[in-house]
Amino acid sequence: NMYRLKDTGQGLNRVQTCPRVSKSAHAILHRTQKAVGRWVGSAMIHMGDRNVPNALVFIDKYNQVASILNPVVRVLEFLDGLAVDSSKSKGVAGFVEQTFGGAECAKKLILADFFRSAFDGSGADNFFDAGSCIDGRLTSAWNWCSTVEKKPFFSVFLLSGFVGFNGGPEGFN
Repeated sequence: NMYRLKDTGQGLNRVQTCPRVSKSAHAILHRTQKAVGRWVGSAMIHMGDRNVPNALVFIDKYNQVASILNPVVRVLEFLDGLAVDSSKSKGVAGFVEQTFGGAECAKKLILADFFRSAFDGSGADNFFDAGSCIDGRLTSAWNWCSTVEKKPFFSVFLLSGFVGFNGGPEGFN
């Protein structure tokens, strides 16, 4: 397939249709929708348009899922470690207990905020472009990542060794 060099609003990109990748992505979506029964949000998959110009951009976006989830998982594991053996880090465990009501409450606060905000459709200005489509969910998740330092639980991220969503191995020192 030929490509067109086009300003997509994200800079100049090679816009190229990708029918085989698109067909596979739609097949996966259909199987998932069938398995879960009820689908929330748009089922639009952008591919070869101004939102996702080509298959490489699509693949790159989904390769970034680990950069988003790994740091969150590592913070949750850190909190699990505090809950199991608070004698290792009495000061940290005391801080978490006093500030959040314990490790379990801190985990619930983080997860509730993540699932409420990271998939809220804030990926674009309208429903079709990226607001709640599959690709837009990733944009929403990145939006959440960009504001994590303003969250009430950010101190727990820092205490766990978090340095960023792109820094160090899996975002940790």
